[in-house]
Amino acid sequence: MKTTSRRIGAHTSTAGGVAASIPRALQVGFTAAQIFVKSNQQWSATPFKPEEIQSFLKARDQSDLFVFGHAGYLINLAGSKPENIEKSINSLEHELLRAEALQLPFLVMHPGSHGDDGEEIGLQRIVEGINEVVKRTPHVQTRLALENTAASGFHLGGKFEHLKWIIDHVERPERLGVCLDTAHLFEAGFPIHEKTGYDLTFKQFEKIIGLEWLLAFHVNDSKTPLGSRVDRHDHLGKGKIGPDCFRWLMNDSRWASIPMVLETPKNEEMKEDIENIAFLYSLIGK
Repeated sequence: MKTTSRRIGAHTSTAGGVAASIPRALQVGFTAAQIFVKSNQQWSATPFKPEEIQSFLKARDQSDLFVFGHAGYLINLAGSKPENIEKSINSLEHELLRAEALQLPFLVMHPGSHGDDGEEIGLQRIVEGINEVVKRTPHVQTRLALENTAASGFHLGGKFEHLKWIIDHVERPERLGVCLDTAHLFEAGFPIHEKTGYDLTFKQFEKIIGLEWLLAFHVNDSKTPLGSRVDRHDHLGKGKIGPDCFRWLMNDSRWASIPMVLETPKNEEMKEDIENIAFLYSLIGK
């Protein structure tokens, strides 16, 4: 895959087939895109046909687009019901193999919700689930990128310590990475809308986890206030985070090679994505 210094785009639909995501992203000027490798509300999907994979790889390789995946929302390795944990393990294995077939560098996943069983139990379940998935896919190159969360309800991942604990306790930590969502950071209580808070947040991330683990950013504003623990994305600069955080992100040399994708509301024409990305580019150098 070709590389450039800036990778900016948005979550992109695979309607019409996974290969259709490439021209859809390119026609609106993306240099990065995130896709679901199957329906995000189903446990499994019919296998990719060889021609589907070939079409995707050809279109991707002929472009300058950096594409990564996002796992489905049903997966919850931290859950309390054994049957759902097994479904989640099977589904994550299935998605990881699909991502590998598409030669995606990583697949973003939510850590999960412990369902009032406690953080320690939930984190241990996540580690056990990831270990099982990794054991079943020993030669897969696609990494799993743990996403921070807004800490809603019993969801784990609202603290950097949660992600660090998982990385430290899995059998193959090299198979993991981290994806940071700006809206989730803010909603979980990180004051990234203020310069002091922005600097302290990433200082903590570097100290607790390490910058080398960061694989991607989800660049989203928040409809809900600081520490709300309610996950609601808004257009950049128009939510409670405001424009300054995104200006700092775009001019922070540490993130120059880290892909950044939007997960903000949009219609089929993706007009909102175009406007949000233009806003990001307008901040460079300011």
